[in-house]
Amino acid sequence: MGSFKDVVGHKDIIKYIGNAIREDQVSHAYIMNGARGSGKKLLANLFATTLLCEKGGPDPCNECHSCRQAESGNHPDIIRVTHEKPNSISVDDIREQINNTIMIKPYQGPYKIYIIDHADIMTPQAQNALLKTIEEPPKYAVIMLLTENAETLLPTITSRCVMLKLRYIKDTLIKKYLMETMEIPDYKAEICTAFAQGNMGRAIMLANSEHFNEIRDEAIQLLKYIHEMELSEIVQAVSRITKYKLEITDYLDIIMIWYRDILLYKATKDIDKVVFKDQINYIKEQAKKSSYEGIQLILESLEKAKARLKANVNFDLVMELLFLTIKEN
Repeated sequence: MGSFKDVVGHKDIIKYIGNAIREDQVSHAYIMNGARGSGKKLLANLFATTLLCEKGGPDPCNECHSCRQAESGNHPDIIRVTHEKPNSISVDDIREQINNTIMIKPYQGPYKIYIIDHADIMTPQAQNALLKTIEEPPKYAVIMLLTENAETLLPTITSRCVMLKLRYIKDTLIKKYLMETMEIPDYKAEICTAFAQGNMGRAIMLANSEHFNEIRDEAIQLLKYIHEMELSEIVQAVSRITKYKLEITDYLDIIMIWYRDILLYKATKDIDKVVFKDQINYIKEQAKKSSYEGIQLILESLEKAKARLKANVNFDLVMELLFLTIKEN
């Protein structure tokens, strides 16, 4: 399980949790809000384990019976709410797993802790059912809602919870972790850090990804030669990247960072800030040819492409339109 000392970033939240435990000021409900991979689950698990730790410290001891149960995922007083439907948590899920069991006292610890991951996909009925419990919870109950988008929760719920917002982590901390803890070479750590955009989970995922280098190479090949490509070659390029559909966000982010490098170099001539240092000759060449307006249009088109793909617009159509915009600018 580790301890709060092992967590990279989020120092304000860790300090808040430590003070709440030390001063016996633990709230009955928390919302941990942050992007996927930001560390919500890790913080919630550490918080729950510490609350039930038999030594009662500001950190879990990882040695007592309670900590070992939490580590194995078998602690009877830590309940993780599950749901059968992939995109929604139903009113039945909340009633059966929380409302119908919350009045049963903890089996062995001072607290009974419910962790609702993806709480932002609760249906309005489920949220209303949970609201009744949050309004009058038993003293020993602690409910943790983990969300990527807390705005989708009812105001009546958010007003009754302590909001803990997970901020982006500094690039220097992410890069240091990748190099020192994961032993990733510096050039790869720098690229993974740039793509992660302050998200530690994403940086770790990219560092471990077998496909990442492949996707990067495919994108760079396209970007180097897209201005000389015929329409038929662009269509072929789209068909080649169909295999990366599941990782298309990474592919688009690679293109985005490439054009940010071009924009940065065009404006400052500073090579040190460029992510794709190994491609600096192509970056310089493109910076000469492209106008500021053209680069801005490409960056806007990348955001539009992401939004369209999220909305399930035809993949080939979205990518062809994007590539044509890049080619023309």
